[in-house]
Amino acid sequence: MTDFQDWARLVAITMEQTLSSLLPTSGSNPQRLHDAMRYATLGGGKRVRPMLTFAAGLVADADIDRIKVASAAVEMIHAYSLIHDDLPCMDDDVLRRGRPTCHIEFDEATALLAGDSLQALAFELVSTHKLSDSAAAQLKMIQIFTRACGSHGMAGGQAIDLANVGIAITLPELEFMHMQKTGALIRAAVLLGAQCGQPLNEQAMQHLDRYAKCIGLAFQVVDDVLDCESNTEKLGKTVGKDQDANKPTYVSLMGLAPAKQFANDLLNDALDSLNSFDAKADRLRQLAEFIVSREH
Repeated sequence: MTDFQDWARLVAITMEQTLSSLLPTSGSNPQRLHDAMRYATLGGGKRVRPMLTFAAGLVADADIDRIKVASAAVEMIHAYSLIHDDLPCMDDDVLRRGRPTCHIEFDEATALLAGDSLQALAFELVSTHKLSDSAAAQLKMIQIFTRACGSHGMAGGQAIDLANVGIAITLPELEFMHMQKTGALIRAAVLLGAQCGQPLNEQAMQHLDRYAKCIGLAFQVVDDVLDCESNTEKLGKTVGKDQDANKPTYVSLMGLAPAKQFANDLLNDALDSLNSFDAKADRLRQLAEFIVSREH
């Protein structure tokens, strides 16, 4: 097996090529909108969600072409969510991935439409490409994907986040919010990757789902820690925004050291959920370690 960092770079290169080929071409009409879609999606990001889709696909011996399409759809949804999160009506941020946010580089209306268009294109991909030998299984994939994006997923989590600025909430309430806002798409990335391959039994899918839930929450806990400990140059986005906006975070509710311990506990739970899998799940194990130990 190749080194994890080499594998991660290969996935990033593959995703850049795949996304570039699936997005509208630069300069095609409407030019400004298509350029904004490409700007927000290409040339940056850790590509954690596509890596999770690729890694879960390995567990199920999935065809690489199916995984590439599913991963691209997931990453387009992620890019759309970042565009909208950064808008003045949401988090009002000017920096993303080390460069101006989409609405700063273009304008608010174009950014809004770019996000809308990326979401639509993502669903076009998962509904028009053959991602499973079973039509029923592919329909299930679309349902998982849809739920991850809507009011019971990312959009709902963002609504809860905005509604709780400056309000004291409990840890269970914070967890519920982030299981939707951050965790839902991470969970979908894993489940879609697994369902691109050979059918897994219900118990195996439940173990993968448990892994995804744990690592999705751990991702957010680490984000909260980095928002306190890192810097804007390293993260590529403005640090301290949550604290300045008086938003509830794991650090504000638990303290820095307990939040770090909680991330490690979630890592151990995620790894335990993979105990029934063989070496095919090693990339998922390595990704869990990477997500919790990352510095940006």
